Amino acid sequence: MPFSVTEKAHAQKIKQLAQEFGFLDCGIVKADFLPKEAERLKEWLSNEYHGEMKYMENHFEKRVNPAKLVENTKSVIVLTYNYYPTKKQREDSYKIAKYAYGKDYHFILKEKLQKLWLAIENTLDIKMQGRIFVDSAPVLERSLAQQAGLGWIGKNTMLISKQKGSFFFISELFVDIPLAYDTPFKTDHCGTCTRCIEACPTDAILPGKTLNAKQCISYFTIELKDENLSAHVNKKWDDWIFGCDICQDVCPWNRFATPHNEPAFEPDTRLLNFSKSDWENLSKEEFNQIFKKSAVKRTKYSGLMRNIKFLKEN
Repeated sequence: MPFSVTEKAHAQKIKQLAQEFGFLDCGIVKADFLPKEAERLKEWLSNEYHGEMKYMENHFEKRVNPAKLVENTKSVIVLTYNYYPTKKQREDSYKIAKYAYGKDYHFILKEKLQKLWLAIENTLDIKMQGRIFVDSAPVLERSLAQQAGLGWIGKNTMLISKQKGSFFFISELFVDIPLAYDTPFKTDHCGTCTRCIEACPTDAILPGKTLNAKQCISYFTIELKDENLSAHVNKKWDDWIFGCDICQDVCPWNRFATPHNEPAFEPDTRLLNFSKSDWENLSKEEFNQIFKKSAVKRTKYSGLMRNIKFLKEN
């Protein structure tokens, strides 16, 4: 069924507003069952690639069908937001993932999405019901973004854009209004490239665009809560103490990544200049100052020091 003039006009205006609010891209997809993703998720869980992230087993039906996650949802507006940093950490030190350099993206993006929501209602003169999500619910965000035409899923399982690479956050507005929907992104531009697979020091990236999360450095440094890591861990961490960017850093498409212009994502200068010795002697007070509103708080001071201690000893 062709989209109505109103649905097309509303979709176009929403994308225009998203751009005005600083989002990289905006695509719109119908809230519907995702059959291929359901099969992939079922297989992924059965292989226990999620490790101790037992929450991944919850809400399966809602995960694979946005219409069941939020009642009366008709459309999912998918947005990306750049976090590629203007400055990076010194090379000879312990490393944290670039997404965690500044303030916690959950809060920054949620506030922007709330303002965008109001702008959409005011501009279109409508009232919407639904919810905002920023990596905080059972949402297959990369699959929805691909369905919304924003890029393809790479071999490293990240969403990749030809024009912008993959250093961006994905968020969603689940809304109860019908809109003109975008065409899924169907071309895989990874080709025969296997740089991400070859570069991963823990062999976490498997054939078929599959991530064995329990072998991933991000899992070890953030999700795994055991005090003693030695029983679980492949020791080739390449000095990462919170998350990991290796598979993105080696991706040829990230040569197109450009620095963000979001002040909230600018890091504390100490973070950029810390030597290994500085990290090893980091006090809890310093941790609380540097990472006051950071995603790094998720691992807590004790978790970060556990990771540093493990790397120092190995």
